[in-house]
Amino acid sequence: MRRFFLSEPISTDMIVSGGEAHHMLRVLRLAAGDKVVVVDPVGQAAVARIAKTTDTDVSLILEQQLEEDREAPITIRLAQGLPKSDKMDYIVQKAVELGVSEIIPVAADESVVRYDAAKQQSRRERWQKIAAEAAKQCRRTRVPTVAPVQDLAKLLLTANPSTQIIVLFEGQVPLGLKQALTDKPGNDYLLIVGPEGGLSSREVKLSEERGAAIVTMGPRILRTETAALAAIAAVMYEHGDLGG
Repeated sequence: MRRFFLSEPISTDMIVSGGEAHHMLRVLRLAAGDKVVVVDPVGQAAVARIAKTTDTDVSLILEQQLEEDREAPITIRLAQGLPKSDKMDYIVQKAVELGVSEIIPVAADESVVRYDAAKQQSRRERWQKIAAEAAKQCRRTRVPTVAPVQDLAKLLLTANPSTQIIVLFEGQVPLGLKQALTDKPGNDYLLIVGPEGGLSSREVKLSEERGAAIVTMGPRILRTETAALAAIAAVMYEHGDLGG
């Protein structure tokens, strides 16, 4: 069954409108009697039957509550330096599949792309849509948030003191990702990944001053999209979310 995200809590009778209703009616051409899976803002899932439709709305009737546990046992926020071309689309999609809680686009010192305010907003809307589609595809019970584009200094200032900040660095550093996870275990992570040119020395210093662990991903230089996804997978695996 197809999965849709509600803006209101699950109830006996529900009405879906907006983009989700458009997808049901115009893309999938669902009709009265068809069944779908719905997920509410707190992650509760249920099977619902379409009772009736209009040009803009879909009326649903609750059929069965579902017990689903598809979210990761830890929180990972990915701060990704803005890459070139459409790489961010790919990173958002795969990061959501791997279980991240939030994606934060970072206008890093070495980022080639520079967006004005209007472009930032349109890109954010696009990435949020990709996140929602990926969450449906992999049957998550929450849609990760794509935050506004921001610089690293602001992000570091607003990070929760209990969050473990890990910076992926392509240079020679003594600390590896596995050791960082072993030395300081936690359940709330902020992974910072630079764009194609990596992070600047200024950004690395700012991160160190904020208590971040500057880590290597191994002997090979990874592309930014590879590094981000490999790090997410490694942290998830370390906490038992991938591979059991």
